[in-house]
Amino acid sequence: MTLLIVGATGTLGRQVARRAIDEGYKVRCLVRSPKKAAFLKEWGAEVVPGDLCYPQTLQAALEGVTAVIDAATSRPTDSLSIKQVDWDGKVSLIQASLAAGVERFIFFSILNADKYPEVPLMEIKRCTELFLAESGLNYTILQLAGFMQGLIGQYGIPILEGQPVWVTGESSPIAYMDTQDIAKFAIRALSIPETEKQTFPVVGTRAWSAEEIISLCERLSGKEARVTRMPINLLRTIRRMMRFFQWGWNVADRLAFTEVLASGRPLNAPMDEVYQVFGLDPKDTTTLESYLQEYFNRIMKKLRELDYEKNKKKKKKEKRTPFKKVNSQ
Repeated sequence: MTLLIVGATGTLGRQVARRAIDEGYKVRCLVRSPKKAAFLKEWGAEVVPGDLCYPQTLQAALEGVTAVIDAATSRPTDSLSIKQVDWDGKVSLIQASLAAGVERFIFFSILNADKYPEVPLMEIKRCTELFLAESGLNYTILQLAGFMQGLIGQYGIPILEGQPVWVTGESSPIAYMDTQDIAKFAIRALSIPETEKQTFPVVGTRAWSAEEIISLCERLSGKEARVTRMPINLLRTIRRMMRFFQWGWNVADRLAFTEVLASGRPLNAPMDEVYQVFGLDPKDTTTLESYLQEYFNRIMKKLRELDYEKNKKKKKKEKRTPFKKVNSQ
């Protein structure tokens, strides 16, 4: 079976590619920049240039492909809008996959997308789910809540460096999941008939609020967080101002997602039946505590090693000094 993975250089996509390669699949990755995808070639994947926003590049990439796993999404640093990538691009990919005779299509969506019609990314995900379901493709939709990997930059690093940690409104508890575990579900779906033309939540072991995560990071790092609260009304005002300028539309759309993060409504779902269908053991799923524990252990060890080397060099320098200090009378 030949897989085409879209978004393979991203946080989730690279884990999907790694898992697929490890399980013996022939993996092809659609990438905008082959130079940035060199690590995928080293792993054993075939890298083909292409872009969701240029439909003419998709046909060649899909030739001979059995299944597509779509892990692509627009990034904050992209010049393209959410609509261009997450709607126009996905519609083109789904249509091209249908024309190419692709047998399976795995799509990553967001949990509770139908409950936030005013948030562009959520509404686009909801519409893409519907479009895919009506396309005629044999699909599986996995609805995610959040990645544990994103918490390092959001909480871990600022707390270690004594920088402000930003919290908005009444934080919504989110069931974060390690992308390696999400990749297990995606690859597993390819071999289980019961997942065909179905939608499943794929979330972590429990939902965590921002305050709980901060408290956990403080305990594991031994450092106190500098928490700064951003009023949700201020962000709404900034968003409305951005909508007046075309260059600000993308920023405004991204700011809208704070409505999800600050709603106070949990982003979580029961997973017992999902584990049964996929034949996976929930005990093998990484918990947030163990994920952050491993991260802080690794960082604190590295900091101790750097401190040791620094002191070692300092002592050597002092020994080489040919003159002793003489106290002045």
